[in-house]
Amino acid sequence: MKNKWILGLFLTPALVWLFALIVIPHLQLIELAFSDRSGGWTLKHFNVFFQHSLYWNTFVRTAWMSILATLLTLVLAFPVAYYIAKVASGANKIILLMVCILPFWLSELIRAYGWMIILRESGLLSNALVWAGLSAQRIEFLYNDYAIIMGLVYNGLLFMVVPLVSALDSLDDSHIEAAFDLGASRWVALKDIVIPHALPGIVSGCIIVFMLSLGNYLIPNLMGGKDSLWFTEQIFTQFITRFNWEQGSSLGLLLLVLSSVMVWVGLKISGQSLQSTVGR
Repeated sequence: MKNKWILGLFLTPALVWLFALIVIPHLQLIELAFSDRSGGWTLKHFNVFFQHSLYWNTFVRTAWMSILATLLTLVLAFPVAYYIAKVASGANKIILLMVCILPFWLSELIRAYGWMIILRESGLLSNALVWAGLSAQRIEFLYNDYAIIMGLVYNGLLFMVVPLVSALDSLDDSHIEAAFDLGASRWVALKDIVIPHALPGIVSGCIIVFMLSLGNYLIPNLMGGKDSLWFTEQIFTQFITRFNWEQGSSLGLLLLVLSSVMVWVGLKISGQSLQSTVGR
């Protein structure tokens, strides 16, 4: 009984924090999404979403680009995580992990501005191409879909590397050596041994990166410009610019439903469960 009281005492601040900042705001979000300003209940805010192609197209575009950014992040992060977990050792492993972590000591806003300095028309990359004779004039690399994807991939790289390193670190090297001794190629060993073992880390990393990309506001707004057409910008416009909290809440609820459905589909396709993914 004493241990239960101690455990409850330690959990109380976290539970109060979660209830006050997550549960209550989400309940109010649902309430506003279905209410009108006269105090009744309505579905008109959701009807607006389906009746206006701008909302629907932006919704689909945000989901598709978030999926694409997640897949690219996985492709880039997997070799890095494998090298850190299975090739590097001792101090080298710590150094490589610190190299991945250090950029995230800065805020997302500063990192986005850093990329803008590099990619803008008068930035480092454009000037380097002109100086090297590879381009006759300066090139604007910002304010397009490629810049948004690159910013999202960079922003999610650490959150993909860490779960992959954690999953791959527990893989016994003797399993890979046995596969090679039995005549398996590198691709077969990767496909039949490494990837199945790392699947919980892959799923958890993809969930985190997808959620971060889907709900991101700064990177699409700054690196994509005013025509980026990101769904969080539509939500921001309803809440801050038009002071239409009911419409903004309905859009936010739709984004929450989309993220939940995509996570559920990802777990079903991979054959994983949320409990095993988090536990791993």
